[in-house]
Amino acid sequence: MQPAELSENDNGNMLHGEHIILRLTYISRYNTNNPNGEVTRILAQAQENNEHNGITGALVFNHNYFLQSIEGARPIINELLRKLTKDDRHFALQVIECCEVEQRRWNKWTMKYLIPSDMNKEQALKFSTGTEFNPYLMNTAQIMMLIETLSKLQEQEEEEERTSKVKKSWFSFS
Repeated sequence: MQPAELSENDNGNMLHGEHIILRLTYISRYNTNNPNGEVTRILAQAQENNEHNGITGALVFNHNYFLQSIEGARPIINELLRKLTKDDRHFALQVIECCEVEQRRWNKWTMKYLIPSDMNKEQALKFSTGTEFNPYLMNTAQIMMLIETLSKLQEQEEEEERTSKVKKSWFSFS
């Protein structure tokens, strides 16, 4: 049996590393002086761009800090990092982790938006070093555990909401 031959396009893509998946995790401070910094608009734009570019990720935001972990093809993540460093909607960007991964951790979402809230504050602070959420004081392991914990909590809340709607609709006479 002959090995499958790569098309010229596939071979060209492999030469640029499109088959290698990177995870980039970074933190930054939100620029409150930027008039174009509306977070809802930023998130919607990121979700659209990420879906088009095959990027998955999770974003934690608390009106002071961004904490983001994104995954995608190496050349795309590198280009996105170049853009992020020039983006004036945030500042003091620090790369926490950048590594090749065998499989995506955030494969469910083009961009999951997580917010530390009063309901999950205890969980968020479990991984922090102080009484306030500040990702600059957290190590890589704490940051990844925080994103995973907030993600699981939000998924549980969404599932409970779906379940309660299903139960309510069973008894509805509309």
